[in-house]
Amino acid sequence: MGAATPGGVVCAVGLLPGAVPDEPDDLARGRRMAQSEAMTTEAIQAALGEIGRETDPAAKHLKLASLVSAVFRQRGIELVVVGGSAIEFYTDGEYVSGDLDLCLVSPARIDLRTRQERMGLLQAAGGPRSWQVAGQYVDLLGEVETLAKTPFAELTGPYGPVRLISPEDLLVERLLISIYPQPYAPADHCARKLLAVALCGQVEVDWAELRRLAAGPAFDILPLLLQRVGEISNELGTSNPYHSEGTSP
Repeated sequence: MGAATPGGVVCAVGLLPGAVPDEPDDLARGRRMAQSEAMTTEAIQAALGEIGRETDPAAKHLKLASLVSAVFRQRGIELVVVGGSAIEFYTDGEYVSGDLDLCLVSPARIDLRTRQERMGLLQAAGGPRSWQVAGQYVDLLGEVETLAKTPFAELTGPYGPVRLISPEDLLVERLLISIYPQPYAPADHCARKLLAVALCGQVEVDWAELRRLAAGPAFDILPLLLQRVGEISNELGTSNPYHSEGTSP
C-alpha cells in the first residue's frame, strides 16, 4: 500500500472508480428490467426501491445517476454528471457530494414540460431545476460547459451508462474556484482529492491538455496547477508529470 495524502487517498491497485460490485440475486430481475430499452413503470419502481435501500452514499449516487440518465435517454436526451458529483465518482467516494448535479449534453435545452414529465416518472418532487428523488437531491442544470478537448468519461451503472465531465475540466474549475475571487478551502480539497487519484493512475488524465487549459485565458492558473501537482506527487511518492517545469511556468 502506498502513502496517503492528508485527505486520506492511498495509491492502490483496485477497481476503477464507479465499478459496481456484485449484488444479491433477488435484485437481478429488477436490474435486468431497468436496463432494457423500454423502462416500464414497474422497472423504475424496482430501481427506486433498490436505490432507497442502498446504504453506501457513493453507490447510492451512482445508481441514481444511472437511473436518471436512463429515463432521460429514453427521450433522446443525454445528460452528464458535473461538479462535486463527478468528483465523487472519480474518487470512488473519497469525496462525497451532497446532491447529484447533471447538465444537458444534447439537446442543449429542453422545455419545462419535458423536465417535469421525465422527473415525474421517477416520483420526483420539486423543480424546475432541483428535485428530490428517492430521498436524494437531483439538480438538472443547463447546457454543459466544457473547454477540454478530451471526451467525457463513462461509467457502467446498474441501469445504464453514466457520463462524467472530463477530469481536466473539473480540475481547472476547482483550482480556479479555490483561489478566486477569494480562497475557498472546499474547492481546494476537491482538487487535491482528484489530483491524488489521477497521480495514482486510478483516473486517466491528459496532463498536456490539463496544462493547456490551466495556461489559457479562461482559467490562467498554471502556477497553481504546477504547485498542487508537485505537492501531491511528493506526498504520494508518485512521478510528477510536470517535473521538468518545477513549480512555475
